[in-house]
Amino acid sequence: MSDIKKVVLAYSGGLDTSVIIPWLKENYNGCEVIAVCADIGQGDELDVVHDKALASGASKVFIVDLTKPFLEEYVWQTLKAGAVYEGKYLLGTSFARPIIAKALVEIARQEGADAIAHGATGKGNDQVRFELTVKALAPDLQIVAPWRIWDIRSREDALAYAAKHNVPVATSNKTYSMDRNIWHLSHEGSDLEDPWNAPKDNVYLVTKSPEQAPDEPAYVEIEFEKGIPVAVDGEKLGAVELLTKLNEIGAANGVGITDIVENRLVGMKSRGVYENPGGAILYYAHRELEYLTLDRATFHYKETVAIRYGELVYDGMWFSQLREALDAFVNQTQETVTGTVRLKLYKGNIISAGSKSPYSLYSEEFVTFGRDEVYNQADAEGFINLFGLPLKVRALMQQKEGK
Repeated sequence: MSDIKKVVLAYSGGLDTSVIIPWLKENYNGCEVIAVCADIGQGDELDVVHDKALASGASKVFIVDLTKPFLEEYVWQTLKAGAVYEGKYLLGTSFARPIIAKALVEIARQEGADAIAHGATGKGNDQVRFELTVKALAPDLQIVAPWRIWDIRSREDALAYAAKHNVPVATSNKTYSMDRNIWHLSHEGSDLEDPWNAPKDNVYLVTKSPEQAPDEPAYVEIEFEKGIPVAVDGEKLGAVELLTKLNEIGAANGVGITDIVENRLVGMKSRGVYENPGGAILYYAHRELEYLTLDRATFHYKETVAIRYGELVYDGMWFSQLREALDAFVNQTQETVTGTVRLKLYKGNIISAGSKSPYSLYSEEFVTFGRDEVYNQADAEGFINLFGLPLKVRALMQQKEGK
């Protein structure tokens, strides 16, 4: 890679990516380093990023606001699919990496860069997600992953390197490794590395613990159009405003805390605690509306698709042909997922409180226990006889064979 003259770096402003800037210049013949920071709703973390990147040796800094397309093009599509990884994880980091990597590729093209670099470690999933996106969108670009090749092995090593190269380092009292965007906040490391340890209350920075939530339930109504959330409590909102409001409502009521020991793509198990207040509400509400509007065969098949879709997103295969093909199926199923869901939130719990849709397949006329004129119960006998015929034939065979 000695021919690398210009590198676009996925820059977060943290210790690792700040140190990577001088490391790249030192190890690749003084190459130019362009820092790119994606704003996907991580809040005030970005306030110092621009000046810090320049002070660390970057020639240029791009701060790209991706929050709206992140929700509309990645989160909403995954929500429509109902994709959850291993039954718990709402993929907050997973679908953030492809949109960041896509922005890196676009700026690399714009700036005439030879390579893209990232600060993901060799133990994690993010290295895969970043690099698969680059391979899918710009197979000619080289990729530099310092954590896989440099001599830095600890925070202490990184601090020493930063001091030697005059890299500004902010003091931090963070106990956990965290990743934040508008969809979630994740926590890993420290005492959470032992799955026997329950999360301490001070872990939660977004969501109240259920014990601290109000003693009275809160009610919220979410309106969907073709599977996409469009309104909260009757107020039409854009994607960013809608999720921000649901985050506030969910967080106040202790909703959306997930604790999971998950199977990483790279082969090891890891323990993470996630805060997803708005996301938890949306997933629950969306599923409630599908109960009402999808027929049995479609609903059941979509459950299978959701598992595979979640695996693809988790594995960094966002730009794969299979995910795009599954989108066609998902989008077709969502044509009638329009309506309103009412939920009760109480001390960390989400409880159904009503749903309605102009495309509802629920018919009180058919399902009533009262007298009706639309369903002939005698028809059930013939159905059962035919449906159960294979069982009957097998039982007769077993009797004949003396089994």
